[in-house]
Amino acid sequence: MIPPCENPFLFGHAAAEKEFAAARHAGRLHHAWLITGADGIGKATLAYRLARSLLTLSGDPNDRANPSFRRVARETHADLLTVTREWDDKRKRQRTEIVIDGARDVAGFLRLTPAEGGWRVVIVDGAEHLNRNAANAILKVLEEPPARAILLLTCATPGRLLPTIRSRCRRLRLEPLDAEAMAQALAVVLPGQEAGLIDLAEGSPGRAMLLADEGGIAIAALVDGVLRDPAPLSAVRAWDLADKLGRSDTGYSTFMDLLRDRLGSAVRAAARGGQQGRGDPFLSRRPLGEWSEVWHALGRLQDETERSNLDKRHAVVAGLELLNAP
Repeated sequence: MIPPCENPFLFGHAAAEKEFAAARHAGRLHHAWLITGADGIGKATLAYRLARSLLTLSGDPNDRANPSFRRVARETHADLLTVTREWDDKRKRQRTEIVIDGARDVAGFLRLTPAEGGWRVVIVDGAEHLNRNAANAILKVLEEPPARAILLLTCATPGRLLPTIRSRCRRLRLEPLDAEAMAQALAVVLPGQEAGLIDLAEGSPGRAMLLADEGGIAIAALVDGVLRDPAPLSAVRAWDLADKLGRSDTGYSTFMDLLRDRLGSAVRAAARGGQQGRGDPFLSRRPLGEWSEVWHALGRLQDETERSNLDKRHAVVAGLELLNAP
């Protein structure tokens, strides 16, 4: 897997990149850009690509041999600051929030004179994870933006951001990659493993890499089995599924991510078709409008389980009970 800061490739999002470039060349470059789209779709890759376009004073900004590219890749460029969730060494995973310690330096950093005479750039990767204090620190910068300073915020769920942050950003919406772009992306990031992943990944190269790792394709089949069964799972079947997932370190997270993704996609498809769930035996268990709360409840369950390191087998069973409840 190529980290976004080291990735010279961009698949399927040329229109968004051109929109940013056109605003820059017209002298109307907004001070803050909100890059939205599904997890794994390329938001951070685009953010670093846009940052390199501003920070590279000569040569191709996406040439790995360019000194500016190398400094951005190592995250040692003097005019670039990245804010994201910190790594928790104790729990061996990213923290659940971006806290104030990660955001308080943004204002001071952007008000400094660019070290190389160009721009100062801040990337907030996963802005939906900003806690209230960190979000307020970013908001203060957006309210009084310094000259020659750009904020690039990536966000999978913009509804979780403060409305005042959203309103001060120009949005770049990234759509899922089509089959051709996915094939091109997977030929680079997963050579020889493209077959069977394009449809499952739903336009997200990041999801394809997740599925290719730790038995993800098998877990996707388990999710499909749950959502295609018109009858609620028995307690015995639920615990059997939980045991299967417990054999992998990432099984629980992959299962819950895919379960919420597939459930959300099914509900949106039913709503667009005006079916109100009647055409889907699984969704017909309850009114379509109630499935949104189930989706949110599954997210809260996953967050609490991972944040507090709770028993993941019990969490799987609890999640399946949420699906089964009348």
